[in-house]
Amino acid sequence: MYRILTVCTGNICRSPMAEFVLTHALAEAGLADDVAVDSAGISDWEIGKPIDPRAARRLALAGLASQAHRARQFEQLWFQDRDLILSLDADHFEELRRIAPDEAARGKVRMFRSFDPALAGRSPEEQGIYDPWFGNDADFDACWEMIQSAVPGIVEYVRKSLDARR
Repeated sequence: MYRILTVCTGNICRSPMAEFVLTHALAEAGLADDVAVDSAGISDWEIGKPIDPRAARRLALAGLASQAHRARQFEQLWFQDRDLILSLDADHFEELRRIAPDEAARGKVRMFRSFDPALAGRSPEEQGIYDPWFGNDADFDACWEMIQSAVPGIVEYVRKSLDARR
């Protein structure tokens, strides 16, 4: 099983949105049996809380149910059993790379939008998805669009990684 983790601040907006969108896209690509996606937050601020209602509404518009989601904090041991750790913004990217136990673990950490062809090769600061929590539904729509732009590239990357394992 190839395991992906999406990471944001509190695990109630961006990272669960990315988790559900990516899970759906991987299933549509026929990879549901080979790939698992989950999410976490860098902070402990939101542990146990449900997904933000605005994020849940945006996901529901696409037919994606998120009611069962509960926020959790990133755990160091996940560097061992995740194949790809996708940060939703540059601050989290830097923090994940800082706390990684070794170079192999650091190599698993990527910016989510580094897979967006329009942003490939740019700095992590240019690839971040701003936190919609401070905004309104339009900010969640913008977050949705930024996530969507990277998903095909992630699916293709995962497909190639799985092919290389076989």
